[in-house]
Amino acid sequence: MLTLIIVAFIVNVTGTFLGRISAIIEERREVYTVYPSLIDMIGDVGSVIGSTATTRLALGLINPSLRELKKLREHILGSWLSSLIILTTLSATSLVLNGLFETTHFAWLTSILIIVDIIAVSLILCISFLVSILTFKRSLDPDNFVIPIESSLADSITTLSLLLALLLIPG
Repeated sequence: MLTLIIVAFIVNVTGTFLGRISAIIEERREVYTVYPSLIDMIGDVGSVIGSTATTRLALGLINPSLRELKKLREHILGSWLSSLIILTTLSATSLVLNGLFETTHFAWLTSILIIVDIIAVSLILCISFLVSILTFKRSLDPDNFVIPIESSLADSITTLSLLLALLLIPG
């Protein structure tokens, strides 16, 4: 029940941010095209780290401490590199589908997506790991908390990161 309340609150916040960002990007259909994939991918990266952390905590391979995040370095790096490859592909695909593929457009959209990735993935990784630790320390089932909270927050954080990236690098 607690998870449901937390997720419902987060979803409402995300909807509010999406409404605000829509006014900024209504003319940027290439951004609208990648948005669903972007929020899903950021959430997936957080889920990989959250699941890895909860499994390692349960097996006693890591201690419930933020310092232990460094022990997930290979998983984090692999997930992040995968996301960068996917973002580059998404950028090209969106531009082709919208008839906008030019080198300058590709560089702009890819830069936007990479900035979003850096900001959002950094925050989501920390949140996933922190929720994993907190649920483990309280002897709660992390599967009931980590992924639902992380996935919902990923949507909000990705949306805010996209807004920030668009403000930093106007098209």
